[in-house]
Amino acid sequence: MGENQTMVTEFLLLGFLLGPRIQMLLFGLFSLFYIFTLLGNGAILGLISLDSRLHTPMYFFLSHLAVVDIAYTRNTVPQMLANLLHPAKPISFAGCMTQTFLCLSFGHSECLLLVLMSYDRYVAICHPLRYSVIMTWRVCITLAVTSWTCGSLLALAHVVLILRLPFSGPHEINHFFCEILSVLRLACADTWLNQVVIFAACVFFLVGPPSLVLVSYSHILAAILRIQSGEGRRKAFSTCSSHLCVVGLFFGSAIIMYMAPKSRHPEEQQKVFFLFYSFFNPTLNPLIYSLRNGEVKGALRRALGKE
Repeated sequence: MGENQTMVTEFLLLGFLLGPRIQMLLFGLFSLFYIFTLLGNGAILGLISLDSRLHTPMYFFLSHLAVVDIAYTRNTVPQMLANLLHPAKPISFAGCMTQTFLCLSFGHSECLLLVLMSYDRYVAICHPLRYSVIMTWRVCITLAVTSWTCGSLLALAHVVLILRLPFSGPHEINHFFCEILSVLRLACADTWLNQVVIFAACVFFLVGPPSLVLVSYSHILAAILRIQSGEGRRKAFSTCSSHLCVVGLFFGSAIIMYMAPKSRHPEEQQKVFFLFYSFFNPTLNPLIYSLRNGEVKGALRRALGKE
């Protein structure tokens, strides 16, 4: 196994199998989205850090979500842009494993952060008098650190299981980054243990968290309908709807990629789903939270000196 694995020192990322003109067009379009992602999530982080009115548990978790989006995009998009300029550009074996680890780590952490954000809204709306007692800063920091730690440990387990496999060729990954399923297709050994762990992770992260979010928001909806103040009801709906949009986009695209029957989605179509999951979601998140959230818009006006 060790001899076979050393035969592959790098992989070729095939990326999008398109003509040169279309690839240049995609390079320009994706570069704009990449810049918007960094600027949008960076602006969210800046507003939360500068405006004391946003120093609350909800925006504490939102700042972590923005960090995850920036890190996830930085991990996958530059390699994809490089491949559009220079198709089939190689990536080292160590670099590929690092990219796989970071991709999985950030993805797992985002799943858990979205659950924490829904729990925060549940406590704020269903138990407002006990909110400051339950959601202390010590609890928030502990929950955030736990989400990052769990995501990283599970990603490390995936990578360790990959490293035990022999790779002797072909070494062409039909993807625009080192996605775990695409890497496993190149292994010249039985990957049943890897598949079992991936399936268990999908059940844990793509069934459990959305179920918890749905339970939380069923209670939240019932509590909102009992609010007498029209302004209070509108504010609660606005805050929760923005979070539900992000949750729906993230988990919806992830479930289609990892839990839908593979025969229904050829490899090229899978790339489009991954593109939406790893590229467009981080771009849309700051727009959703800024356009649907009055507090964020107020902080932006104050930062610009208009209020």
